[in-house]
Amino acid sequence: MKYLFIITFLLSISISAQTEKDMETKDSLAPKLENIKWISGNWKGEAFGGQTEENWSEPSAGSMMATFKLINEGKVSFYEIEIIREVENSLILQLKHFDNDLKGWETKNETVDFPLIKLTPTQVIFEGMSFEKVSDNEMNVYVDIKNDDGEIEIVKFNYKKALKEH
Repeated sequence: MKYLFIITFLLSISISAQTEKDMETKDSLAPKLENIKWISGNWKGEAFGGQTEENWSEPSAGSMMATFKLINEGKVSFYEIEIIREVENSLILQLKHFDNDLKGWETKNETVDFPLIKLTPTQVIFEGMSFEKVSDNEMNVYVDIKNDDGEIEIVKFNYKKALKEH
């Protein structure tokens, strides 16, 4: 009887671990740009007390590129250039910041890098930044930002896709 209990217990642990692994695998997508093309488009929102705009290209040549702009009181506060590219069977998001006069924040050869953690049909989770598809015309971007006290705050950008004007 004691052995039956031990075998049953070990079998239940094995099944539980396998089920969690299957769920993770079923929910995850291959780290390919085609699986995140829903990010492409012209997105507008609000953050940091101003208006934000982010424009993402369709995937091509192993990458997607974007520009970001923050406008406060009718003036540009800063810009970003961002890329997501396929590297070694994964994705990486890299960016550079610029003042409103295009003077860079990072040094010439420095980028801010966000390696991929997980990709699902509605989420692209990088270390420090993630994208969440709410609908075809809405997404949330979450960014880890260090505050003045050195603590990490998660800033949410809610974006609506700008409709094309004809």
